[in-house]
Amino acid sequence: MDLNRVQIFSQVVEQGSFTGAAKALGITKATVSRKVADLEADAGVQLLFRTTRALKLTEAGSSYYHRINKILQDLQNAQDLLSASQQDIKGNLKVICPIELGQLFLGRIFARFLAAYPNITIDAELTNRKVDVIEEGVDFLFQITEQQDSRLQSYSLVTASRVLMASPNYLQKHGTPLVPQDLIHHTAIKLQSAHIDGGWRIFDGTHWLDLDPPAQLKVNNVTFAREAAIEGLGITAVPVFIAQEAIANQQLVPILEDFPMMQTKVTLSFPQRVYLPRKYRVFVEFLYTALFDRWNEGVLEVPDFVTRKSHN
Repeated sequence: MDLNRVQIFSQVVEQGSFTGAAKALGITKATVSRKVADLEADAGVQLLFRTTRALKLTEAGSSYYHRINKILQDLQNAQDLLSASQQDIKGNLKVICPIELGQLFLGRIFARFLAAYPNITIDAELTNRKVDVIEEGVDFLFQITEQQDSRLQSYSLVTASRVLMASPNYLQKHGTPLVPQDLIHHTAIKLQSAHIDGGWRIFDGTHWLDLDPPAQLKVNNVTFAREAAIEGLGITAVPVFIAQEAIANQQLVPILEDFPMMQTKVTLSFPQRVYLPRKYRVFVEFLYTALFDRWNEGVLEVPDFVTRKSHN
């Protein structure tokens, strides 16, 4: 049996096309098509109906897929179990994280982690785009979002506390909002991305308000929004840790602090697995040590295999 052909057929079914399978596997579409055709020829039965619009499983193909899918999953579990028992921890990790979180926090953690585990390599991508962990073969995804994917194991790490702020110059020219409703008469600098809504949700003491003041600038990068606010363009809402220095230097002034905004969380996600590969486990444990050191009791969710530490 050519296990390679079986895995390619499985990917064709899961991706819904030869093109999707080729992209997921990193091979050519012609190779995918030929391998599936070879599989059908050897089996003496048609597994797929090929149409111009889509692929559809034959009855035999459906039965075959459901049987091999369990076998392939068992093989993956066996591989993960083997990896979990490795004493010499090695391998590559593909990690994707928001640009600012990577620059300001994760860069140094990754460097210390790699120094502790010299046989592990990391391919890190800093981006605010929408990511499909499974299709792109991502090992770990950091996000600032509440969105969940049932295919992934996800943990909320810490709250990404946001506050509204503006430059002293802007507030001197346009006045300081005293209640959330005043914001509608001001200019906003809005953060928008694949998983961030540009609107502001604020509690006015009685109920939540969804405010959408006019924005002359919309951007998917919080550092960019912070810099535009420092220059006096308008009011923005960015995580406090992004603006701490600017607030301390009085380049930005927090406003409406008595009216809390709806907060988001920094989350960590990775593919669901029966056995966690050892390189995954040591990475997560190392990450949480850094989280405990910085946020202590502010760390929100902790995996069962990680020991929660207390720091004074």
